[in-house]
Amino acid sequence: MSLPHLRTLDSPGRRRFLAGLGGLGLAIGLGLGPASVGANLSPERLRRSMQAQYGASGLASLEAWFALLERLRPAGLETRLREVNDFFNRRIRWLDDIDIWGQEDYWATPLETLGRGQGDCEDYSIAKYITLKELGVPGDELRMIYVKARIGRSGITQAHMVLGYYETPASDPLVLDNLQPSITRGSLRDDLDPLFSFNSSGLWAGGSTQSRADPVARLSRWRRAIDRMQEQGFI
Repeated sequence: MSLPHLRTLDSPGRRRFLAGLGGLGLAIGLGLGPASVGANLSPERLRRSMQAQYGASGLASLEAWFALLERLRPAGLETRLREVNDFFNRRIRWLDDIDIWGQEDYWATPLETLGRGQGDCEDYSIAKYITLKELGVPGDELRMIYVKARIGRSGITQAHMVLGYYETPASDPLVLDNLQPSITRGSLRDDLDPLFSFNSSGLWAGGSTQSRADPVARLSRWRRAIDRMQEQGFI
C-alpha cells in the first residue's frame, strides 16, 4: 500500500485541534447521551440518505456494507475485527480531507466515507468503530486512538488515527489501522505514540485507563459527525 500524503503535527489545523485538548486533566461530566452511536440503525433511512447524496454508486457501497453486517453477525470476535478492518482498507481509497471536502480536517460519517469511496485515517477509524458496534462489540471495548506515527526511516512524524480493541480498559489493545493491513497489539507498534483515545462515552489522555472528559464536549468534530449520523439514520 502506498503511503498517504503526510499531515504533520505542525499543520495549523492539527495545532489548533491538539491545543483544544490541553485541559484533559480537568474532569467534565459524562452522560450527554452519545452512547447510542452505532445503535438503533435505520436501514431505510440510510438508504434514502445515501441515494439522495451519492446516487446508485453510493447505494451499492451501502448494500455491500449491509451484506457485511449480515455475514458477520454470527461470526466470532476475531473474524469480525479482521473482516471489518479488511472491508474498509480495501474498499476506501486514502485521500486527504482537503482533496475530498475542501477542508483541512473533516471527520466523515460511515455513509459519507462509503458514498465517496474515499477517506483519511479518522474516516477509516470512525467507520470501523460504528460497524463493530453494530455487530455487537461493546462500545467500551473500542476506542479511536489519536497518535503520532513515525513514517519509515525518515523520522517524519504524522498525525494519525487508528481504532483499538480493548478486552479490558487496561489491556494492550489490538490496533486496526489503514496504514498496516494486519491487526497487531499496540505494544508491537513502536511506530505509534498515543496522544489520546476516545469513544462514544469517554476520553482518555495518553495510555490512561481512566476517562478524563466527555468526548462530545471536547471533540467538536466528533460531535458534528454524531449529529450527521443522527440525520442519516445511524442513530
